[in-house]
Amino acid sequence: MTTSRERLEAVGNQIPPLIALIVLWMLLWGEFSWLNLLVGLVVGIVVTVAFYLVPVQLSGRVHPLQTVVFFVRLIVDIVRASVDVSWLAVKPRLVTSNAILEIRLRTRSDLILTWTAVATSIVPGSIVVDIDRESSILYLHVLNMQSASDIEQFRRRVLDTERRIVRGFGSHEDVERMRGVLPANRLSARRSGKELS
Repeated sequence: MTTSRERLEAVGNQIPPLIALIVLWMLLWGEFSWLNLLVGLVVGIVVTVAFYLVPVQLSGRVHPLQTVVFFVRLIVDIVRASVDVSWLAVKPRLVTSNAILEIRLRTRSDLILTWTAVATSIVPGSIVVDIDRESSILYLHVLNMQSASDIEQFRRRVLDTERRIVRGFGSHEDVERMRGVLPANRLSARRSGKELS
C-alpha cells in the first residue's frame, strides 16, 4: 500500500514530462496562445496518464559550476570530433578501423545512464547502439579505432563524461561512488609516472 508521500512523489515525477509535452505542443503550433496552452495541458495529461512511464528519479541536486564545466567541455568535444570526422571524410587513402565497444558505467542511475548515452552520441564519431540498463553498460559504435590505446582513450572519455554529469547533476550516492575516480589526463599522468620510476 502506498503512502500519501509516495503518491505525492509519483505525481511530482510526472510534472517534468508534462511540462516538456506542453512546451513541445507549443513549439509544434509555432505560436503562444492561451488556447494552445490549455490544449497542450490536456494533451500532456492524457499522454502522461495513458502512457505512464516508470518515473525517473531526479537527484534534486544541481551544481552550477560543474554544470557549466560539463556543457563547455561537451561543446569542445563536439567541435574537436567534428573536425576529426571531417578530416576522415576528405583524407586521401582512408583506412578506418571501426569498433563496437562495451563500456561499463560506474553509476546505477537511469538518468545518468541516459544523459551519458545522449552526451556521447551527439559527439560525432560515435553512436550508442545498445544499452544494458541492469548492468549500466553502453555499447557504442566508434569510428577510427586503430589501436588498443585508442580504445582505452575513448573509454576514458566516456567515463569522464559520466563523471562530469554526476558532478553536475548526480545524487549524493552517485557523487560518493565517483569519489577517488581520476579523470583520464591525471590517470595517464600517474601511470606514466609509475613507469618512469
